Order: sequence, then structure tokens, then C-alpha cells
Amino acid sequence: MRIDIYDRNQALKLDEADELKQFRSRFHFPVQSDGRPYLYFCGNSLGLQPTTTQSAIQQELDDWARYGVEGHFHAKNPWMPYHEFLTKAMAEVVGAKESEVVVMNTLTVNLHLMMVSFYKPTASRFKILIEHDAFPSDRYAVASQLRYHGYTPEEGLIALKARQGEYCLRMEDIEQVIEEEGHNIALVMLGNTNYYTGQYFDMKRITQLAHEKGCKVGFDCAHGAGNVPLELHEAGADFAVWCTYKYLNSGPGSVGAAFVHERHAGTTNIPRFEGWWGHNKQTRFIMRDDFEPIYGVESWQLSNPPILSLAAIKASLEIFHEAGIQRLRNKSIQLTGYMESLLHELTNDKISIITPADPTQRGAQLSIRVRDANKALFNRLSENGVIADWREPDVIRVAPVPLYNNYSDVFDFVQILKNVIQ
Repeated sequence: MRIDIYDRNQALKLDEADELKQFRSRFHFPVQSDGRPYLYFCGNSLGLQPTTTQSAIQQELDDWARYGVEGHFHAKNPWMPYHEFLTKAMAEVVGAKESEVVVMNTLTVNLHLMMVSFYKPTASRFKILIEHDAFPSDRYAVASQLRYHGYTPEEGLIALKARQGEYCLRMEDIEQVIEEEGHNIALVMLGNTNYYTGQYFDMKRITQLAHEKGCKVGFDCAHGAGNVPLELHEAGADFAVWCTYKYLNSGPGSVGAAFVHERHAGTTNIPRFEGWWGHNKQTRFIMRDDFEPIYGVESWQLSNPPILSLAAIKASLEIFHEAGIQRLRNKSIQLTGYMESLLHELTNDKISIITPADPTQRGAQLSIRVRDANKALFNRLSENGVIADWREPDVIRVAPVPLYNNYSDVFDFVQILKNVIQ
């Protein structure tokens, strides 16, 4: 179908044919001073609140008021095993076995816990491979791990950088670095979906190459979970970590999650930081001196989890289970492609998209570079009812999220962008 940038009726027809259109009404949209909803394209930073979140949290508040400590056993959703209520749906979202997934802590905390277990430097193999433009928290975490083990980031950090004049990494360049440096690399730690460019990496291929060289492999899936089908078990990485407040819509600063491949389950000699919630559930309250790890990733738990935050995650995961990650992926490809087509129709030499054009290499994000722009342009977008994300020096990150964004949102955004850059 030819895209007519001036024809909003096309967008309305696409909205009407959308098999997931009913999910839009199950989210709260921020509203402007005149009562109109914002065009919200910031789900890659903070997802919208599901309409069921408040009642889910209220249920736990009511049970706390009613039962006190006995809510651990007698609440409608007993708090003692509460995190287990999330496991099946979360495993579906990330393509893992239930024993491989646990909701706990926050992303960077989990990353450090995983590196305690899987970053095992030796005199000849101590380097860590990351992206040059990895999210800062990832870089801080791996750099601090290097220093903790007596190495400097300058000597221990290998940063994958795009070629001159390019923004995205080429797979052949990743392959070359692993081939040439693999014998020196203890850990490959990449974002599966880059926060800045939106590039989605082939985790299975990277893992295979790295394992062949004897490297451990982990992925930061903050921008992948709930966005793209991750298939973590099949990809075969040793571990992965992610947050839940972006595409997974669980609220600001909500609890994160972790994956450890089943081949490490039951391994007794693996180093880990231990806490009582990772101890055998049957003997946890006997308060034994010796640590008996739970089988699987649950053994990495430290403390009993924050129930109010888990309630918000549970509410969101119920929506994901209903919608289905593959249906969401199908709409994401179409919705993001529609935005890309409209942007190309602008034929404005100020605009370029630095996100890969290949749908298999991106999720629900387009990073739009505006030549000679500064944040004043982004502020004008905000003044015209758009909530997106600005990244220095000149990139606007826009996330058309398939659960709650529609084609009319995309059409209206492009019209506003067209007007503010003229």
C-alpha cells in the first residue's frame, strides 16, 4: 500500500483492522492541560500504567490491613510464594523455562550478582566485551567489576564500536572481535537491544561464537523484554537480566528479573552471593547455618521480594499473556514500519533514522537524528503534545509500543514533527 503522508484515513483504517486494538483502552494515557491525551512514545523509558494496576496493588494493601504478617499465608495471593505467580508469564515473554527465570531485585543489582557467578577472570583471560554505546549503568557495572578484581577498565574493557560514519554494529565486526580476542575475553556482556540505536542483536549467534572461544555470555535485555521475542533458552547465553518498567509496564523503579540457563542449575560449586530467599523453601524457616540453594535461578535470590511492586508486574504480565508476544511482535513490525514509511515520505534532509531498517534487527523503536538540532526542538515536540525521549546530542528516541499505540498516534506524531522542523 502506498503511504500518503497527508491521508489520516489510512491510519484510521489500519486502526480498525488491528486485532490488538482493544488493549489500548487498558492503559492510562497522560493528558494535556486541555484534557487531550498526549501522544505517548516513551514506553522504551517508562511504560504506561495498566488500568488493572491500581486494583492489584490495592488488593495487597487490603490484605496487609486485614491480616498483617499472616498475609504471607492467608492473603488472596499469599505473599510467601508471590514471586512464583509471575514466573510462568515472565518465562513466556522471554522464551525461557520456568526454572530459568526469577523476578527479583533491580537490573544493575542482578547484573552484579550474575557477574559474581560468571565473570571469573584469570591471568590470561580477564577482559569483558561490551558495546561502546552501552547503557551507562552497564558500563559502570562492568568497569567496577574489573577494578574489584584488580584490573583497570583501560586494560580489561573491550568496547565494540560502529564503523566510522555508522551508528549500528555490523555482525561481521562482532564476529571478528570475538575471533581475534576471544582467548582473552572472560565475559561477553552486551545489550540484546541497544538503548540508543534500537539495534537488536542475534543473541544465539553471538553466544555460539563466544562459547566456542571459551567465554561466558550475558545479555542486558532491558530494551528487549516485552519488546522482541527473546528466546533466551534457545539462544543459550549463560545469563540475562532485565528491568520491567519499560515495555513491561510495571511502574517506575519496579523490580527486575534474571535468567540463568538450566545447564547451570544444581551446580554446587558456582560462586554466588547468597541470601535466605535463595535457600531451599522446605527448610528456609528452620534457620540452618548452611546454605542449601534452590534448584535453578531462584537460588540467586537474596531477600523476600517487595509485594506491592510484584503486584504491578503481575497485572502487566496478565495482559501480555492475553495478547501473546508473537502477536505483539507482528504488530510492532507493522507499526514501526508505518512510522518509518511516513518519516521517509517527509523527504526532509534534516532527518535520518539511525535504527536498522531491517525489522529483524530492531524492535519497537526508531531513533531519529535531526541534523543541527538541540533540545529546543524536542521541547517544541513536547509543547505540541508528544512525549518521547531525547538523547544527546541530536537523537529523538520514539517507541511505537504495540500494546497501546496505534497507527493514528504514529500519523499524528509525524505531522507534528514535520511542522516543528520546518
